Amino acid sequence: MALVEHSLILAAFLFVIGVAGVLVRRNAIIVFMCVELMLNAGNLAFVAFSRTLGIDGQVFVFFVISVAAAEAAVGLAIVISIFRLRETVDLDRINVLRW
Repeated sequence: MALVEHSLILAAFLFVIGVAGVLVRRNAIIVFMCVELMLNAGNLAFVAFSRTLGIDGQVFVFFVISVAAAEAAVGLAIVISIFRLRETVDLDRINVLRW
C-alpha cells in the first residue's frame, strides 16, 4: 500500500510542476513539455490505481500516450509554423489569434 501512496504523491508532485510550468513559462516548447509532464503524472496515477484496484489502468495509459503523441506532433507543427512566420516562440509576442 505504501508503494501506491508514494506513487500518487509523486504523480501529484509532477502534476503541480507541470501546472506551474504552463502558468509561469512563456516559451511554447517548454509549455508543451509541461503538458506532457501533466499527462505522464496522470499515467502514473492510472498505473498506481490499477495496481491497487485491479482495474485495467494500463489500457488508459496507452490511450493517454497515443493522445499525447498526437498532441505533440500537431503542437510542434504549429510551433514550427509560427516560428517560421514570426521568428519567435515567446507566447507573449505571438498574437496570431488575437484581434
